[in-house]
Amino acid sequence: MPNISRRYMIRTGLAAGAAIAAARCSGAPEGTPNNPAPGPEVNTNASKDVTLRLIGTGVSQINEIRDKAQEDLGFKLEMRALSTEENNQIAITQPDQYDIFDGEYFSLPLVVPSGNLRPVEIAKIKDWDKIVSFFTTGKYEGMPVEASQGTAPYKVMYLTGPDSTEFSPTPTDFATLIPFQYNADTLGYRPDLVGRPIETWGELFNEEFRGKTSILDIPQIGIMDAAMVAESLGLMTFADKGNMTQAEIDQIIDILKEQKAAGQFRAFWKTFDESVNLMSSGEVVLQSMWSPAVTAVQSKGIDCVYAPLKEGYRGWGGGVGLSKNLEGMQLDAAYEYLNWMLEGWVGAFLGRQGYYSAAPENSKQYMSEAEWAFWYEGQPASEDMVDPFGKTLAKSGVVRDGGSFKERFGNIVCWNSTMAENTYLVQKWNEFIAS
Repeated sequence: MPNISRRYMIRTGLAAGAAIAAARCSGAPEGTPNNPAPGPEVNTNASKDVTLRLIGTGVSQINEIRDKAQEDLGFKLEMRALSTEENNQIAITQPDQYDIFDGEYFSLPLVVPSGNLRPVEIAKIKDWDKIVSFFTTGKYEGMPVEASQGTAPYKVMYLTGPDSTEFSPTPTDFATLIPFQYNADTLGYRPDLVGRPIETWGELFNEEFRGKTSILDIPQIGIMDAAMVAESLGLMTFADKGNMTQAEIDQIIDILKEQKAAGQFRAFWKTFDESVNLMSSGEVVLQSMWSPAVTAVQSKGIDCVYAPLKEGYRGWGGGVGLSKNLEGMQLDAAYEYLNWMLEGWVGAFLGRQGYYSAAPENSKQYMSEAEWAFWYEGQPASEDMVDPFGKTLAKSGVVRDGGSFKERFGNIVCWNSTMAENTYLVQKWNEFIAS
C-alpha cells in the first residue's frame, strides 16, 4: 500500500476509512470480512466540512495566512482579530466561541486557570525538536533565558498532565501553546522628525518630544515599557520589573500620571493599526512599537527606526493552543494546523515583517539567501527587502535595526508578564489612563 500521510488522511477524510483502503490494497474481494464494501456513511471529503475558529490579535490573524492554510490543509478557517485584552477575555469566559487560541505566553497565567485550553500533546507535534531552545529548555546559546525578569515563555510552557491547569517548572509531555512567533521589542521613532539617533529608553519622557510620544495601553506591557524608561532615567529601580510590588506599581503609576499631566503623551494605543497611524501621520515621533508596525510604516515610504537601546529589549512570545471543546475530526484538524504553523511558510511570511520563527531552520527554506542574511544574520541587505505584501521595507545596503538574531535576543532584559499583583496593576493603570 502506498504511504498515506496523516495530513492527507485528514484532508480527504480517509482517517475513517483507512482500514478499508488497506484491505483494498490486499487484493481481497470486496464485501468479504477483510475487505468490507464501503457504506454510505463514509465521506471521502469529510474535511471540507471542518471549520476551525481562531481568535488572536491582528499581528497574526492575517487573511493571507488563512488562505494559505486553507489551500494546504483543505479545511476552513475563520479568524477574529482582537485586542490583547479582548482575546484573553474571550479565551477565559467564552470557550464555545473558539477552537484555537492564538495568544502570548504572558497571558497564560490568566487564561490557563480557566480550564478552557486543552493541554497540547507534544508527541503529536512533529517539529517540536526544531523549536528554538529558549522555549523548550529555558536556555539559548548557553544563556539562561528563563532567568530574565518577567514571564519568559519557558516558565509557562509545560503543564503537569493531560487534564492539568497547573504549570510545570520542568519539561513534561504536555504544552500550553505551540510557539510560532516572537520578538525583542523596543521604541520606534521617526528620524526625519526627531533629528538624531534614539539610544535610550529614557528618551520617551524627554521634554523635547512633549506631546509627540505614545505608550501602548495594555497594562501588563505598558507598565514594563514605563519601568524601562524610569530605570533608564534613574527615577526608580525594581526588584523585578516582571513582578512588581504594590508599592512599586504605585510609584511608577505616579510617574506616568505626572508625565501625562505635563502633556508628554499624544495618545495611548491598543492595536497594531493605531500605532501605525500615529507614527505614519507624524502625530507621534517616538513611541512603544511592535516590529511589524515599524515595517508597515516603512512600507508607506516613511523612514521609521526600531531603536536598539542600550538598556536592552523587552521580549515576548506568541503561540497557538487548543480549545477544551475540540474532539474528533475537529481536534485532528487543529493538530494539523499547529504542525502547519511550524513547517516554515508562516515563519517566513512573518519574518518579512521582522518577527522570528519558532522553528527558524524550517522557515529558512522559504526565504531567499538575501532575506535570511538580512533578517536573521544582521548582514547588509544584498537587495531591496520587501514585506509579505510586496512593499519595499529596506533598500540594498541597509542593516536591520539591532543587528542579528543572536545580538537582539542576547540582550533581552525582561519579558512581557502577568504579575502576582495583576488585578491591582490593572486598576491603577486604568486610573492613569483616565487621569
